[in-house]
Amino acid sequence: MSREILDIPLSNGTPGSRHSVRIIRYGAAAARPKAYIHAALHADEAPGLLVSHHLVEQLDAADARGEIRSQIVVVPYANPLGLAQFVNGDHLGRYDLASGRNFNRNWPDLAPELIARLGNLLGRDADANKALIRETIRAILDERCVRQQVDSLYTVLAREAFDSDLVLDLHCDDEGLMHLFVRPEIAAELSDISGELGCRAVFSQGASGGSTFAEASVEPWLKLAAAYPDKLIPVGCMAATVELRGFVDIGDEMAATDASALLHVLRRRGYIAGQAPAAPPLCDVTGFDACDVVRTPAFGVIVYRVELGERVTSGQPIADIVAPAAIGGDARITVHARTDGVVVTRRLKKLVAANQVIAKVAGTEPLSHRKGYLLED
Repeated sequence: MSREILDIPLSNGTPGSRHSVRIIRYGAAAARPKAYIHAALHADEAPGLLVSHHLVEQLDAADARGEIRSQIVVVPYANPLGLAQFVNGDHLGRYDLASGRNFNRNWPDLAPELIARLGNLLGRDADANKALIRETIRAILDERCVRQQVDSLYTVLAREAFDSDLVLDLHCDDEGLMHLFVRPEIAAELSDISGELGCRAVFSQGASGGSTFAEASVEPWLKLAAAYPDKLIPVGCMAATVELRGFVDIGDEMAATDASALLHVLRRRGYIAGQAPAAPPLCDVTGFDACDVVRTPAFGVIVYRVELGERVTSGQPIADIVAPAAIGGDARITVHARTDGVVVTRRLKKLVAANQVIAKVAGTEPLSHRKGYLLED
């Protein structure tokens, strides 16, 4: 078998404790193209953990048959720090308790340093430029200063992922349908992924302001191309954030099916020998600024009027917020859709504070109130 398992230790931990990132590599470390897939960067999002488990089983079988043709890296649990964060029996895996940082925000922006270092070294040979950019990415990350353990985690994952040809970051939403986030510049090249996974929405999202893992993987290439328009600079990394439905959508059959879809994606791109089936029809790609992120106006209990996957129209009531023990009877505030579209997510926990997200409605037209920082955090 060509499989290699590495456990990379994280630095700057506390005395007596040790965390490490497990990396499973198929094929030679220098082989190209290179695919990188990891799960549970938001460590409490369990669907990706089970999908990666089944993906490794299927890759092991392909490896045993001698079908691995390139390099495939799977990080089955990308965030050992978040995995360990249990507080009074509740798992808190979205934010680093030591720093308060959202684990999928503020990933290093390598573009300014790349632009400064490469200068006139880039030429008119796209392949040579790609190799030079990847070499420089690795050099920058090797020199990166690690102040906290979370910085060490970021550096270990970035070193393995940022020089890859394909990066898939597996997440899930609260209660949701399968959907995908991609940069608009590469949406067409990744369209088969949404078809394979059965996505109900694909959000084409430019720079969000949050510097997510997938954004930080692809943006250096886009910014370099913009800085040097006279050079031949390809998009050397195709990256996407995959939202594997919701927290409770977990089961062996579902996860194995999702893993098989990812295997088809890899096979179609030549990482694995054999013929992949044709990708099913995909849903339309829409801008994330056309997705209404619905927030509750007040504290209370959510009573939904619509189901996941239901198509709604602008102005349609989608939920009531019921204030507990309201004086003079039940106090209900009705929340309305602000666009025509499909209900892609809902909130799993029904007791909410003011301004918490309770739904996303995927529309097709940009919304005037969706500008600037688009992520919900």
